[in-house]
Amino acid sequence: MTDLNQAALPEYRSRAVEQTEIDTLVVGAGQAGVAISEHLSKLGVPHLVLERSRIAEAWRSGRWDSLVANGPAWHDRFPGMEFDLDPDGFAPKEMVADYFEAYARQFNAPIRTGVEVKRVVRNADRPGFTVETSAGVIRANRVVAATGPFQRPLIPPIAPRDERLMQIHSAEYRNPQQLPEGGVLVVGAGSSGVQIADELLRAGKRVYLSVGPHDRPPRSYRNRDFCWWLGVLGLWDMEVAQPGKEHVTIAVSGARGGETIDFRRLAQQGMTLVGLTKAFEGGVVSFQADLADNLARGDENYLALLDAADSYVARNGLDLPEEPEARRTFPEPDCVSEPILELDLAAAGITSIVWATGYAVDFSWLQVDAFDEQGKPKHQRGVSSEPGVYFLGLPWLSRRGSTFIWGVWHDAKHVADHIATQRKYAEYRDAGQRRDERGACGQSASLSGVS
Repeated sequence: MTDLNQAALPEYRSRAVEQTEIDTLVVGAGQAGVAISEHLSKLGVPHLVLERSRIAEAWRSGRWDSLVANGPAWHDRFPGMEFDLDPDGFAPKEMVADYFEAYARQFNAPIRTGVEVKRVVRNADRPGFTVETSAGVIRANRVVAATGPFQRPLIPPIAPRDERLMQIHSAEYRNPQQLPEGGVLVVGAGSSGVQIADELLRAGKRVYLSVGPHDRPPRSYRNRDFCWWLGVLGLWDMEVAQPGKEHVTIAVSGARGGETIDFRRLAQQGMTLVGLTKAFEGGVVSFQADLADNLARGDENYLALLDAADSYVARNGLDLPEEPEARRTFPEPDCVSEPILELDLAAAGITSIVWATGYAVDFSWLQVDAFDEQGKPKHQRGVSSEPGVYFLGLPWLSRRGSTFIWGVWHDAKHVADHIATQRKYAEYRDAGQRRDERGACGQSASLSGVS
């Protein structure tokens, strides 16, 4: 293993694209792009990685200031390098970005930053693809879309058109000082929404949090982080999402050393919980009457993991301390027993809305036959239905862990192996071709000896 050396970080600069032809072009230099570049390098596959900004830019400028990784440092990393951090700690976002830069330097990744890929089309008169970039045109035999799942922030169409309200997506949120005086409605209670809402509450804001369906794992249980529990229980390797849970968000946090998200505790601390946001009309927001049900389903998910963990401990005879307090619950707050179904924003003093409502992928630049009628990539473990096109970093690409740092590294290995295998087939020469090549070599050697 190699420790992260902060002082030895590479300086990737924007530059012209030297190659006009390349075997494999990788689009995006986040965790997915760096991972596939490592595997392609080990396999000797000529490739180029293009990044429109900086390496791991989303970690630097696409997240709020206080963000840390949601998994501990021993887990959320690539196999070839450790974080310069307590293994049980949670890396700040800048450290994560620096980590990927340093990792890329380890194997001299062929990354060009400041180059945007604008269009990819299949060639009609020759193999491969023509790639239009901000630095010129490239021809590639294969293209790997390593742009990940967080490409286009989604704000639902119900968002009010009200100039009196400041409305931002969680991708634009940086810190509490960014918001005007007054209360805040945070819509979405996954990891991003609940961490932002908690930070705003700690900053003295009046916070309303709209809570939809969610999973709520314990941050740790019986001296083991939930990442460990999901690993030994085989849950990271689930290949298919449970029916109805394909888009259920996970509420977990590494903030302040890591803590289990408990919505009732947040309510006791002064946060007002509401159900799923339904509509805005005339300055009034309405909510679904589903808050108690959403919390109950989150509790079921939480308790089910505790039960599975206890069974695993007993079955394997592990000496892990019991933790009965993990099953204690906070009293039901008034906002749950008497839910708010409508709220006058002005009367409640709400001056801003943070939409923690997720992202959509944007493959408009990839103009090939690799998508279904809804625009979703068609692939098997990242190998597209369009020969020569690959995807990395998407949710459930091969399993539950596919969007996590360690998960994308393993998915990238499968994709790189597929590319290397296809190259071997393409390089095959039959007996006649081998004879012709030997003859050509012999003739060339003979001619070269003529004086």
